[in-house]
Amino acid sequence: MTENPPAPREPADRAVDERNRRLARAGVARAEKLLVRRYPIRSQQEAFDLLRRTSQKFNVKLHTLADVAARLPAPQAGAPSWVPSRPQGAAPSLSALHADPGRLTGHGAVLKAALRHTLHVTGARMGNVQLAENGMLRLEQHTGLNRTFTDYFTFVDDSTTACAQAAGERRQVTVKDVAASDIFDEPSREAILQAGSRACHSVPLVSPGGRVLGMISTHHEEPVGDFGVAQLAALRHVGAQVGRWLLWHRNTAVLGALNDLHTSATRGG
Repeated sequence: MTENPPAPREPADRAVDERNRRLARAGVARAEKLLVRRYPIRSQQEAFDLLRRTSQKFNVKLHTLADVAARLPAPQAGAPSWVPSRPQGAAPSLSALHADPGRLTGHGAVLKAALRHTLHVTGARMGNVQLAENGMLRLEQHTGLNRTFTDYFTFVDDSTTACAQAAGERRQVTVKDVAASDIFDEPSREAILQAGSRACHSVPLVSPGGRVLGMISTHHEEPVGDFGVAQLAALRHVGAQVGRWLLWHRNTAVLGALNDLHTSATRGG
């Protein structure tokens, strides 16, 4: 029995695909150019290969490594490392997630547990996690949402969504009725409604210093009312603990990877 070929992508879908490829490539290309300027690296392809090897060695997403490399100040000339090592201690508590600590062993596992618990608190069955990179929110985890939704919201770089508003204002945002809300532009509204979402709630993941490192959003099949005080407090606790953990992860795994990259690049690969 032969399978039917996939349906051809519509022009609007192809435009979204192209935007996503362009934005994904831009973040990595920025880091490649930086490495070529700073180290005895002959080409952007060589820089990309170094980034890829390092990301695989340290189990850090390539786009995350590239984002941190592009944002950190340049290392001192002749320095043995990009960033001086500083003791970071054990991983911060994630008790707010009510998950087995033994299962929270990596970046992906933490985000998945955070999404699962947020869905439990809000009573939703659909949701997603985004991380802040290159001045945008980048989709990192999702459940229950179709491809049209996940493609459209792979990157969020404007203010016409609830998650962008929550990030900008560093507070939780509830959209009780997507169809009637003035937060969204029409393309964003259509992408949400076609996925079966009629309401949504966004929870910022905030570092101890108040920086938004990511976002968890839940999507509901029917319009919602106000969430209770206890629910909002529980979600705020999740946002604070996961934000603290993300900062710790960056200061340990990601900076460790960057220092290893610096050593390799200084020695010529």
